[in-house]
Amino acid sequence: MGTKVTPYTSPEKEDKKKQVERMFDSIAHRYDFLNHFFSLGIDVLWRKRCIRILKREAVAPKTIIDMATGTGDFAIEAIRMGLEAKITGIDISQGMLDVGVKKLKVKGLTNSISLIQGDSENLPFEDASFEAYTVAFGVRNFENLDRGLSEMYRVLAPNSLTVILEFSKPKHFPIKQLFGFYFKHIMPTLGKLVSKDPAAYTYLPESVMAFPEGRDFLDRLASIGFEDLSVTPLTGGIASIYVGRKPASAK
Repeated sequence: MGTKVTPYTSPEKEDKKKQVERMFDSIAHRYDFLNHFFSLGIDVLWRKRCIRILKREAVAPKTIIDMATGTGDFAIEAIRMGLEAKITGIDISQGMLDVGVKKLKVKGLTNSISLIQGDSENLPFEDASFEAYTVAFGVRNFENLDRGLSEMYRVLAPNSLTVILEFSKPKHFPIKQLFGFYFKHIMPTLGKLVSKDPAAYTYLPESVMAFPEGRDFLDRLASIGFEDLSVTPLTGGIASIYVGRKPASAK
């Protein structure tokens, strides 16, 4: 199951969900800036690639759930790239969603995208409610990974796609060494200065290290029932895109 990593040091007083919610609430006002700054804008390219996969492999999804939507970047980009769908963004942090709602109003996207506070492990939707499920940099924050993946499977309609973008650990020199130093030393220091929450950018590398990436994560998806599974490493293995399909024969 792996080691449970939490943002703060008192999990006996507050479960991981509440800690993740509190952490993102505290950095919501600076999240977009820090996200693009730390990735040098590459995260935008990664999201675009996910959306191209969705457009190519999914059967014109009309309803999409974007889990851990944050401030809505993935959903906004999906509409901008031509997906004609109603997107429901879910996030545990109301602070992040409040920033996202302002962005949607500015961009005139409130009719296409709705943002709702919710828990990935207890979704308020009927079975088979969505024709695609997306999540960018969110599955490692699930308190119970298998429960979150089971909910992912439940709310997807048969023959629908899940597309998951998540950080991973580079395996080869010199990216492995450079990324490790940047992730463990530079990012937490700068994150503390800008966000005023030192835990947020210490938790990030710790949660990436604890996440069951690559083949291990595909095995977790397969155990839930997903098929046609694939993983695509990005930018030297800094991140990966996981794709799976709920079988057409699924109930």
